[in-house]
Amino acid sequence: MTMEATQAAPAAMDLSQAPSPCYVCDAAALARNAELLEAIQDRTGCRILLALKGFAMFSAFPIIRNALTGTTASSLNEARLGHEEFGGEVHAYAPAYRPDEFGELLQYASHVTFNSFSQWERFRDEAKGAAKPVSRGLRINPRHSEVLVDIYNPCGPGSRLGVTPEAFAGQDLTGLDGLHFHTLCGLGADALERTLRAVEARFAPYLGGMKWVNFGGGHHITRPDYDVELLTRLISGFQERYGVQVYLEPGEAVALNAGVLMATVLDIVENDMPVAILDTSATAHMPDVLEMPYRPEIIGAGQPGAHSHTYRLGGVTCLAGDVIGDYSFPQPLEIGQRLVFTDMLHYTMVKNTAFNGLNLPAIAIHDSESGETRVVREFGYADYKSRLS
Repeated sequence: MTMEATQAAPAAMDLSQAPSPCYVCDAAALARNAELLEAIQDRTGCRILLALKGFAMFSAFPIIRNALTGTTASSLNEARLGHEEFGGEVHAYAPAYRPDEFGELLQYASHVTFNSFSQWERFRDEAKGAAKPVSRGLRINPRHSEVLVDIYNPCGPGSRLGVTPEAFAGQDLTGLDGLHFHTLCGLGADALERTLRAVEARFAPYLGGMKWVNFGGGHHITRPDYDVELLTRLISGFQERYGVQVYLEPGEAVALNAGVLMATVLDIVENDMPVAILDTSATAHMPDVLEMPYRPEIIGAGQPGAHSHTYRLGGVTCLAGDVIGDYSFPQPLEIGQRLVFTDMLHYTMVKNTAFNGLNLPAIAIHDSESGETRVVREFGYADYKSRLS
């Protein structure tokens, strides 16, 4: 999310075809991402899964499902969605499982990864006795940090995620088929290379006895400058050294630069500078803008001062900090004008909220071959009310 976006609006797209605000999936761009991931699988023999926590637009699954091995889920609902709408393998992981949900989870999951030895011991017999075979794994924490933003760093001090090397002493790994680690967030293959050195230094005695090792997510594989050659060497070398099946589970990389968020200027006010109020919201519709934080790109706009007219763009909620950022435009903005935010397919629909009773943006798919933009879903009062009681 910190990289400068390179995406343009979906080819030949008529902005008037979709309501505002609206997430628009570029079917051709999504397919290109899937093709690259499929090529890496074919070249290395690894298996790549879609992490539903990053992208769960199931109406777009037909575009990518044949290219990937399956999905990863962090909850019962995600596991069910992956099973019903995507197919293939379903890998489940959560920091802790609810006893009242675990039995149903086993109906959908092909692989279940536990966050601790205590969770493994609690659910071991149930997992081994599932009606259909379920492969069991354990998440490890190599105590190696690559992510600088604390909220996204799975291996920071005091992390609740994964078993540290010291905790393996005296443990019985019988019945465990795999190990899983996750250290990255939108990073390159060089970060994975450093992570693998830490993993092998601290967990090498346990790797050879496993059937699979999951390298987790956060791999920015579809970014233009990503070192795919290094990634393939790392995967192939690891599989050869330990005789295991390697998995990767990107979410962002599957949908990177494959969709936009269209919004409309509702008003322009003056307060030390021109402030444009949009019909969308950072906090409700693109929460990573505030959480990461980062500044999304807008087609035709630049950094403050790069063009003649600079505006602060704000959301429509009552949150004082609902500010998307400062942008400059070659011409003055007008009320009713459409703006297009790029790279808005991942970590938007899965994280958005109805704060202030705001309607969620509509969801659409654009077909660059036909030029058609098909609205898949619009949201209204019933969707807001159904979240409450």
